[in-house]
Amino acid sequence: MTTAMGAALRRIQLGNALSAFGNGFTVPFLFIYVAQVRDLGAGIAGMALAALAVAALVVLPFTGRVIDRRGPLPVVLAGSIAAAIGALVLGVVGTAPLVIAAAGLLGAGFAVIQPALATLIVWCSTTRTRSRAFAMQFFLNNLGLGIGGLFGGLLVDPEHPSSFVRLFAIEAAMFLVLAVTVATVRLPKGYGAGAEVPAGERSKGGSRAVLRDRAMVQLCVLGFVMFFACYGQFESGLSAFAVEVTRISPAMLGTALAANTAAIVLTQFVVLKLVEGHRRSRVIALVGLIWTVAWLFAAFSGLVHGSHAIALSAIISTYALFGIGEAMLSPTVAPLVADLAPSSLIGQYNSAFALVKQLALAVGPAVGGLLAGAGWYVAYIAMLVICSLGISVLALRMGRRLTPAQDNPLLAVPAPVPAQRQTATEQVATAA
Repeated sequence: MTTAMGAALRRIQLGNALSAFGNGFTVPFLFIYVAQVRDLGAGIAGMALAALAVAALVVLPFTGRVIDRRGPLPVVLAGSIAAAIGALVLGVVGTAPLVIAAAGLLGAGFAVIQPALATLIVWCSTTRTRSRAFAMQFFLNNLGLGIGGLFGGLLVDPEHPSSFVRLFAIEAAMFLVLAVTVATVRLPKGYGAGAEVPAGERSKGGSRAVLRDRAMVQLCVLGFVMFFACYGQFESGLSAFAVEVTRISPAMLGTALAANTAAIVLTQFVVLKLVEGHRRSRVIALVGLIWTVAWLFAAFSGLVHGSHAIALSAIISTYALFGIGEAMLSPTVAPLVADLAPSSLIGQYNSAFALVKQLALAVGPAVGGLLAGAGWYVAYIAMLVICSLGISVLALRMGRRLTPAQDNPLLAVPAPVPAQRQTATEQVATAA
């Protein structure tokens, strides 16, 4: 990695961390704000949350093409400004249509930022450094969200709507900081909209090219199952299970969520060292097994009625194990998407995977909520144990379609010493 690439990457990571910090101020409190502070009711609050997801689903299919044609920098700037406006409007309006519209604008802006930032990270990293770069992004995201949520909880007061105005103003300011930070990034020479793409790597057809890539399609299916079985359950089925079946208090549920964040923050770089150099498909398969154990811990917590401490420990362990699995995926999945993509379609590959993630995050809570609402907790746990085992199976099957360099990025660049010896041998042969 050159000095210019490293400097650009540091700016991108800083802006990303600050935007996550601002986002953490409002995300945990959006439902309460709309339903109780603005007195619009749970139905409108649910519609506002749905607007966040729907807006993302609407804009993501077009985002990748724009990134590949115009470059990721303008997309980050446009998304940051849109998200900032959405956050500011949410903090001051009090009618249902405006709240829903502002939530949609916030969701659309935030959605397009993600694949654009991922493309920038790809541009500012090498095959050998990409896993570490994406692990750092994930680490800073979770650290920013956690600290933002902590400070937001200290500042917020449901009795004083002005406290929520401050939260949304801080979020808007952080999105603008992201825009300013990224606008000052000096990309390495040869990168940017219209940069020359090697003739052998030019691809046509956009989304059709993505669909023709069997390995990418398998990764998208795998990604849907992963996000459905983990991230999509945190705020719906798993929370309901913990409160209704394990019978922990809402305060202890917050502790369990904190255990998830702590597991990510504390283990991210330890896990990174352990997974570097190993086949990506096998790392993802191991995550499936870890999440299977996590769901079995959750089931166990619901069966231990005689000891509340044991049940509480089991459900906290569930959240912590999910965090360890997430830490293993961060240096694995996003870099794999980048390594599968031709140079001319990096934005569309990133956007396609972001769309799959958003679909899973929309379907996951809906399915989890329905099963939890009906009280079908045995079926709920069984479904997610099967999904977790399915992650392992799908990962191993996908590994058969990956090239050795795609499955293990350290194989993509030959070691320098053997390369030098080969060159010397060729020179002797030529002289003879």
